[in-house]
Amino acid sequence: MNPQFAVHIVGQALMATFWVCAPLLVISFVLSILINFVQIATSMQDPVFSTVPRLAACFVGFILLLPWMLNHAVGYAVAILGDLGRFAH
Repeated sequence: MNPQFAVHIVGQALMATFWVCAPLLVISFVLSILINFVQIATSMQDPVFSTVPRLAACFVGFILLLPWMLNHAVGYAVAILGDLGRFAH
C-alpha cells in the first residue's frame, strides 16, 4: 500500500464520518440559532430553556435518521471490507 492510497482511505473514512454526523450537527446548529434569537428577544437566560429543546431535537433527529445513518455506515464498511484484498499489496 503506497502513501497516496492510505491517504485516500483515511479521506474516505473522514468523509463517511462527516456524512453520518452532519444531519445531527445541522439540527443542533439551526435549533441553537433559533433558541438564541428567542433568548435575545425575551431576555430569558435560563440554561434549561436552551439545553432541553436542543437535546430533545437531537434525540428525535437521531431516531428518525438512524436508518439512513446506519445504511451509510454499513455501505462504507462493506466497501472497505470488499476491497480488503487491495490493502494487502
